[in-house]
Amino acid sequence: MVLDRLILTNFKNYAEADIDLCGNVNCFVGNNGAGKTNLLDAVYYLSFCKSHFNPVDSQNISFGQDFFAIHGHYGEDIASCILKRGQSKQMRWNKKVCKTLTEHIGRLPLVMVSPDDQRLIAAGSDVRRKFLDGVISQTDRAYLDHLLQYNKALEQRNRLLKQMWEDRQWEEEMVAVWDEALVRHGDYLYTQRRRFLEGFTPLFAEYYRSIAGVDEAVRIEYSCVEQPLAEQLLASRQADRYSQYTNAGPHKDDLLFLLGDVPIKRFGSQGQQKSFALALKLAQFQYIFNLLGQKPILLLDDIFDKLDLVRIKQLIALVGSDRFGQVLLTDTQPGRVQAIFDELPQLEHRVFEVSNGNVYELGR
Repeated sequence: MVLDRLILTNFKNYAEADIDLCGNVNCFVGNNGAGKTNLLDAVYYLSFCKSHFNPVDSQNISFGQDFFAIHGHYGEDIASCILKRGQSKQMRWNKKVCKTLTEHIGRLPLVMVSPDDQRLIAAGSDVRRKFLDGVISQTDRAYLDHLLQYNKALEQRNRLLKQMWEDRQWEEEMVAVWDEALVRHGDYLYTQRRRFLEGFTPLFAEYYRSIAGVDEAVRIEYSCVEQPLAEQLLASRQADRYSQYTNAGPHKDDLLFLLGDVPIKRFGSQGQQKSFALALKLAQFQYIFNLLGQKPILLLDDIFDKLDLVRIKQLIALVGSDRFGQVLLTDTQPGRVQAIFDELPQLEHRVFEVSNGNVYELGR
């Protein structure tokens, strides 16, 4: 799937923008704060129905405006995301409104790589679960449905626990109702997460060795309680009662990122951690492609920081190869990327300058 044209209206710092893209590498250059990342975020919206950076949709409407609209032309197909203040967000596919956002997710596979990816290693388990769930949801719509239903049941159970604490009255039967819902959806999450890691981990290890340039042993382990969920929930009843929170279930699981047999978070160098995070995202691309037979769009946001020119050239040559599909990337140094493209004349590319909400193609 290739994005041929991106049209924005009142999106962040763009009053109007209409950009024609090539099918290989598209580079947006400009100063920090010019709006380069906003363009990638608009493309992210078209795939995931939400911003990668700001969870509050209304804050992505240009200041003083009443709506934003994002339109993407993918060959003969058109995806649109429209938000009016005070109304629900609307996704459209070929001008037809999607009944639910989940109906659209997975239709336009995409992988975002950004400096925030370091949080996969350094931050809490919720960030790693989000990554895990996000990858699987693009290839398994049933997983996304089970995840949404699990989260709804979890919210209701936690609300019930809090209410019973305030009322000083424990209702075992009511808790059991929500336990049943959690087990029904949670068991599917457990199974698919394990299956995902079986296929994903070898791809990740291969990309890590390629990026790091060394044959280091890296692993990903699924950290969860080895006990049926129904038994976990029953065993944690007393703890749940007093904490007013559900203490067992897939919402508590984590991924362990290991370098050899030790956590890379504690023992890995900055370079090893950066290579680890980038390998996770490139493996995500490969995993989705292997399952769907469709190359995701790859977004690379400001990832060249602290990389030397040789490594940047290697990375652009890699993502610009036949192994990948369409790439959109940002950089603060026009001369740097142009010099690399001059050394890779076989690489189809377009370079755009971004300044104060305006986009100009260089070389035309």
